Amino acid sequence: MTGTTTGTTTGNHHDDSAFPPVGPLAAAAPGELLLTGVRPYGEGEDVKVLIRDGVIAAIGADVEAGEGARVLDFDSLILLPGLVDIHVHLREPGREDTETLATGSAAAARGGFTAVFTMANTAPVTDDPAIAESVWLKAQAIGLCDVHPVGSITKGLKGQGLTEFGMMADSQAKVRMFSDDGKCVDDPQIMRRAIEYARGEDVLLAQHCEDPRLTKGAVAHEGPTAARLGLGGWPRVAEESIVARDAIMARDYGGRMHICHASTEGTVELVKWAKERDIPLTAEVTPHHLILTDARLETFDGVNRVNPPLREDRDAAALREALIEGVIDCVATDHAPHGSEEKCCEFEHAKPGMLGLETSLPIIAKEFVLDGPCDWRWLAKVMSERPAEIVRLPGHGRPIAVGEPANLTVVDPGRPWTVRGADLASKAENTPYEDMEMAVSVAATVLRGRVTALDGKADA
Repeated sequence: MTGTTTGTTTGNHHDDSAFPPVGPLAAAAPGELLLTGVRPYGEGEDVKVLIRDGVIAAIGADVEAGEGARVLDFDSLILLPGLVDIHVHLREPGREDTETLATGSAAAARGGFTAVFTMANTAPVTDDPAIAESVWLKAQAIGLCDVHPVGSITKGLKGQGLTEFGMMADSQAKVRMFSDDGKCVDDPQIMRRAIEYARGEDVLLAQHCEDPRLTKGAVAHEGPTAARLGLGGWPRVAEESIVARDAIMARDYGGRMHICHASTEGTVELVKWAKERDIPLTAEVTPHHLILTDARLETFDGVNRVNPPLREDRDAAALREALIEGVIDCVATDHAPHGSEEKCCEFEHAKPGMLGLETSLPIIAKEFVLDGPCDWRWLAKVMSERPAEIVRLPGHGRPIAVGEPANLTVVDPGRPWTVRGADLASKAENTPYEDMEMAVSVAATVLRGRVTALDGKADA
């Protein structure tokens, strides 16, 4: 077989026109904003950052703003690029009872995010340009976060006929990422066609890796805990077999492939194998798969049911090491709101999914920076720069430098807070971190010079 590293592509990867222009309500904020007492990437002495018309205009100790500028004073806090999440579920259209674009955008802003990509498993499914455009335009009118709709790979998420990638990519929403997340494109012939089609349109495919024939009746990781509790077991091979298949397809057919929510030690090994061979494969990991395990299932609390399931200590340890080493590319929350009636029930009947937008940064900062071997620049890479690179998103995940768009997050590493589902911006409350103390807070989020969150409140 002949290996391919990049495949045939069309268009300019770095052309901003590949993504839609922002709407008038979410355009760059006019005038000046001055941030004082911040340390870019947590390095060096405090500086001031002057933002003018949505762009960083000056950085230094003696920077001054003009008359009428808004000034936000901080006390030696950390300044990072605005975070980018390439895997969220904002539920609109169809399930506005659990989340809306407004509440999801508020949660994103409060969590430090300036751009998110919302998955296609809505009702109706985002498999049509008109649906994608409605999501994009409504989110732009809200203006708290850039919300990019993800198109489905197959019509209606049915795993059969492909959606019109080209029409959706050319729509007002300029859809650049396609996924049937929530379901796997398990038919290899359909997946091959999708890869070839996506290569021609130069769009990214994101795969939910789960062979459904191996997960019938499964609700928990297949291991001693599930066996003892009498829960249907979900084997690692259900994920790993699809990862391996799609990595080989990406090698042979040249399309860019992204692995959603990697959860096993074996997936790490397969992604590493692919990258060693220059196969265009990337992968994400969620905060909950990094720090939680199936030991939490002892209570049978439906809040701990997630897809893929929480696994064992060795899986979490392998994922943490892979993220540090760059084998796993980035963090994505898989933010998945559900109503209380969908989680407060028998474990087998609970809907899979957890909230993640407001707790992601504190968890990664505590685990890898405050208590681990990494620094804030590394955190910026896995939560902002690398996700933006994977989806080729202009304007986000950029360096903190003069002339760059002012998409920024101010982090307070010395202000702890306690998670309460009822206090989160999301319409749902299904957080697995209820009553857990977080060591790090988001002090402010700035989208193109506009303050979208300040001191825990959105739309400042």
